[in-house]
Amino acid sequence: MTARLSHRPPLPADGAVIFGRYAFPPNDLGYCGPDRAGELLERVDAGASGRALEEVARGFEGAWPYLQLIGECLGRSPLDPEVVEAYWLGGSAVGRCGGTAFANSLESRFRSRLTREEFARLVEGVAMGGTPHHSFHVFGVYPWVGLMRGGHVDAPLEVLDKCRIRWGRVVSVAGDTAVVEGRHLAWDGRFLRLGPVTTETARFRREGQSLARAFDAGDWVSLHWDWVCDRLDTARRDRVRAATLTELAAVNRCAVPAPAVVLA
Repeated sequence: MTARLSHRPPLPADGAVIFGRYAFPPNDLGYCGPDRAGELLERVDAGASGRALEEVARGFEGAWPYLQLIGECLGRSPLDPEVVEAYWLGGSAVGRCGGTAFANSLESRFRSRLTREEFARLVEGVAMGGTPHHSFHVFGVYPWVGLMRGGHVDAPLEVLDKCRIRWGRVVSVAGDTAVVEGRHLAWDGRFLRLGPVTTETARFRREGQSLARAFDAGDWVSLHWDWVCDRLDTARRDRVRAATLTELAAVNRCAVPAPAVVLA
């Protein structure tokens, strides 16, 4: 059974709303950002941000410095739609913001917490081609890859898979959930890669409020944790896939995983 979620006309792009679509799932779980998940969902569903949603976005201490870096690189504000999509979805814009500028940003954030050796391990991923995309933070800054190389695989792999922005094709919609077909992460004992196509069930609505624009069976969507975040056109789908492969390749090239410098 499939169903059209909403017949509301598409609204103009709003960078804070786009940010909220992807930031809400981990915020709702208490993993990052201020304790304002209910407000975040409500404002994203309404499609209009205002200053309040911008203030919420600034409270995401993990993501906000990336938006600032990309914004400075592109000559735009941190919540400009192009900047926000570059961070969450990828594309040529975020690819232009790597290298020295990205390494310097990581140094200003994390150098004081680390030894010289630990910091070198952190920025090795940048030298290997990593960019200020969300997936780099997940794969290259969080400690999960190191834990897997140490033999603790199942729980870290699940966190890595759910924390990255995924893409998939909707198989069916029923109630407040959708069955989505996509590729999840796999671990071969040394490298992270994309595994075979499988299905998962994800929430898209709670108490009448949704993160995603209207979608139906056959549409491509993005996912974060256990939520469908938005409908994707083919260009955005391809951007997420390319960014994921870029960051996986960068982290897989590192001789030693980055240290555990960020916990949320």
